[in-house]
Amino acid sequence: MKVASEKKTVGAPSRTEKIRASQAARRKRLEIKTITVEVNKETHGKIKQLAGEKQTTIQDLLSSALNAIVQSPASEVAAVRPWEIFTRPSSVNAGGKLTHVSLFSGCGGFDLGFHQAGFKTVFANDINADACMTYRRNIGEIYDQDIREIPPPKLGDRPDVLTAGFPCQPFSNAGSRRGLEDGRGTLYQTALAFVRDLKPKCVVFENVRGLLSFKNGEKLLIQEICEELNALGYNVVFSLIDASRHHVPQKRLRVLIVGVDRSQTSGTFSFPHPIDRQDLSLKHTVLDLSTSVPNQNELMQLNPQALHIGSMVPEGGSWKDIPYEKLPERLKRVWDNIERYRWPNFYRRFHRDEIAGTITAAFKPENAGVWHPTEKRIFSVREVARIQTFPDWFVFEGKTVKTKYQQIGNAVPPRLAYEIATQIKAVLTGHNLRGESEYMSFEQFVSSGKPLRARDRDIIFSDEKSISRTKKKRE
Repeated sequence: MKVASEKKTVGAPSRTEKIRASQAARRKRLEIKTITVEVNKETHGKIKQLAGEKQTTIQDLLSSALNAIVQSPASEVAAVRPWEIFTRPSSVNAGGKLTHVSLFSGCGGFDLGFHQAGFKTVFANDINADACMTYRRNIGEIYDQDIREIPPPKLGDRPDVLTAGFPCQPFSNAGSRRGLEDGRGTLYQTALAFVRDLKPKCVVFENVRGLLSFKNGEKLLIQEICEELNALGYNVVFSLIDASRHHVPQKRLRVLIVGVDRSQTSGTFSFPHPIDRQDLSLKHTVLDLSTSVPNQNELMQLNPQALHIGSMVPEGGSWKDIPYEKLPERLKRVWDNIERYRWPNFYRRFHRDEIAGTITAAFKPENAGVWHPTEKRIFSVREVARIQTFPDWFVFEGKTVKTKYQQIGNAVPPRLAYEIATQIKAVLTGHNLRGESEYMSFEQFVSSGKPLRARDRDIIFSDEKSISRTKKKRE
């Protein structure tokens, strides 16, 4: 097999050999199969008692434990999957007593999560016609206009929460990253204008990780947003959330900014605690889908070369696993200069025992993680929707299949939205008190000079001058 020419000392493994060895080791790790089950207290007690008997071997223990589980009723071992908690359209519009304003609603990921937590959406808006079609079919009415051209709605009472997933492409490494030069890059200011006018009790903003490092002049944009919310009277916290630690079967890092009106509660918002990635692998997410499920038969058409390249990638591998002589010329050039191109992971096909990669609006075949683990094709619209935790009854509308992929990739995963909504509800009802000592200060975050990680503490933003100004206004 021909590989890129490279300098090599006698006896030392070449760069290519190192790559192959690393990939082989990764695939071998994925061959280890695990079974995760839930048992009731009685079964757990039997297993624990059995483990305490000295004469019991590990083999006997496992055998008896499995027998106890098998003999348990099916309902005791069945687990509700992340997208199965959402109610059907017949009841989703009913909502609850808590009110929700939704900006940049898209197809309704944020809104579906808040509906399920007991909120009623009283205003929703998006500029994308196809996304609005999907929203109307599944959730309810939505204003399909440019948000910069419509005034804030007259609601009477203050809404309980306002959510805004303002466009992320201007700040995304996967997008243009043009920031404020992109017309969409200033839409956070429109969201803040709605906050000033409507005075919601809580505010939730969502965006990509790139927002944390983007600067508006000499100031971090995240600081500008936090300062504005703080000046409007909100206690502000933000965090980098890995959605896969919150019941979403994909590696998805997102920044969430939450403001709670200081006059509404003595507590500070607490982000949901991360969970283990239990039963979130692709085999538990997409391998059981039937063709009768809505949108399952919808696939983006690929050009012959992309389809050919993808079909050669083994499960758990990428384009680097394809023999050099079978690569097209453009990928040979990348391989020959792989360090210059920063070791790209084109045509990544995740193993069925892995969780999916980040689902984005730019659903291209060379992107990491769009290929089905066991079939020679990319994910269908429905499979991508499941990875984003949209329920199977949620039907996507649009003029083309491509726009449906884009709607899903742009959405906030409904299950993540639900987890955030339950925490917001706890704050509004006075059941979520938390000490500020559990947070990292904004000053600590900036002075560290290190990128924020999903496992780091949440950041609390406090500006005593702004707090003092707010108190004087209310006095």
